[in-house]
Amino acid sequence: MEFIFLLGRVLFGALFLYSGWGHFTNNTGLAIYAQGKGVPMPRIAVLITGFMIVLGGLGLILGIYVKLSILLLSLFLIGTLFKMHTFWKETNPSAKAMEQVQFFKNAALLGALLMFLSLLEPWSLSL
Repeated sequence: MEFIFLLGRVLFGALFLYSGWGHFTNNTGLAIYAQGKGVPMPRIAVLITGFMIVLGGLGLILGIYVKLSILLLSLFLIGTLFKMHTFWKETNPSAKAMEQVQFFKNAALLGALLMFLSLLEPWSLSL
């Protein structure tokens, strides 16, 4: 079971690493999207959130600074839920559907992060 938990952590954390990497490699595109959503200083915001999710993802994978990692990822997800994926404001049906999927995906990820808080530390197979 320890290996399964480690595999789950790696897969879960990898999602955030991949997303964070995108914040750096596609900064311009994400900044344009953020600007359209009314995010102040969008290019800087994308970089800051990129660091937040990379650090959080690494913390989960390695099992270090777990509570801080969960905090960073939770703050990111809460921000995107209520600033970036406001499906209730969309009038275009396609855009509304896309934002709704993203909203509920992020809400589910937030729920999984909260479940991680219930686990005793240190996690098995952690650094």
